[in-house]
Amino acid sequence: MAGAKHTFATIVHDSPPPLVQVSGTHREMGQQIGESCRNNVQHSILNARIVLENAFPEVKLTWVAAQSQARKYLSFAQERYPQYVEEIQGIAEGADVPFIELLVLNAIEELTMDALHLTHCTSIGVSDERTVSGNVLAAHSEEWLSIDEHDVYVIQAKPKDEPPFLAMTYGGLLPNVGFNAYGIAQLIDSVYPNDSKIGSPRLVISRAVLAATTPEEAIRYSTVPYRAAGYNHLIVHESGEIYNVESSANRFDLLSSEDGVSVHTNHYLSSQMKEVEDSSDGLIGSRVRFYRAQRLLNRTRQHSIQSLQDILSDHVNYPNSICRHVAGDNAVTNEKTINALVIDLTAREMHVAWGNPCQNDYTVYQLDG
Repeated sequence: MAGAKHTFATIVHDSPPPLVQVSGTHREMGQQIGESCRNNVQHSILNARIVLENAFPEVKLTWVAAQSQARKYLSFAQERYPQYVEEIQGIAEGADVPFIELLVLNAIEELTMDALHLTHCTSIGVSDERTVSGNVLAAHSEEWLSIDEHDVYVIQAKPKDEPPFLAMTYGGLLPNVGFNAYGIAQLIDSVYPNDSKIGSPRLVISRAVLAATTPEEAIRYSTVPYRAAGYNHLIVHESGEIYNVESSANRFDLLSSEDGVSVHTNHYLSSQMKEVEDSSDGLIGSRVRFYRAQRLLNRTRQHSIQSLQDILSDHVNYPNSICRHVAGDNAVTNEKTINALVIDLTAREMHVAWGNPCQNDYTVYQLDG
């Protein structure tokens, strides 16, 4: 199913993604991240500048103009989730980079109005009745620009006023893909609504979900008013409850799992949300991955961490497969799987492969607290 390992030329990492342990106030946690990952943060800002320079003919946005535009989103983020603006400020201080440049990085999808269609993620949730162990599992393939692959790391956080969490991120991006001590996991899939506006950036909103203590809270946090646009938030709870929260700037819809499993890629599934979808030929690839992952999930009634890892290594429709490989040299279009992960919510573990999972081993990270 996944293809022979030696068939696909890709980066093989000789070490696992770094683990960064932080605690304290949101500003303090940000500072600790910035200090520990200074090179990663600085590199990711440089990469964002390269992306905008390459994409200028399409998005007509310079780096200076992007900073000016980002300020328009700041007041909305501060009004709704000031603690996560504090985290961005702390990261900027710890990494010795300008706050406004880091804000651009965390609002890059909004600033480009999703014109680049950069992400091609695949997310999966599996309830306890559909696993061999009886544990609740979630899986995610993170597709992004290959130039950011070396900046991947894992955060184990103990906020002063929120639940501990374990999450994957890269560069200077706020963490949002992971799970917390209340058994709430969140996986993110970019979607492409046509009703985007000035508002709270999606990364800030999705960061808040890691603080939720119940599925309802997670859904409420992801659908707060005055959103700039939206993601699909695949919310998985330790009870086996699984929800896709499809959102845009002005709408959202809630989809529950079917027969104990759920798959989402980068197009809307809800008929209500399809009405505000920005149609693109690129969404054909999303549909191929969706149906492929759905078929693989339905091959067996009982899944395991290994079976989900196998799905994340699938190469049907290569190079635009679930396990995506480099196709081209352009910095804007050169996307690939920069990491893959499987979360065991019951065991409070996250298995992470740095780079393409077809050629890189998984490392297990445990949530303490």
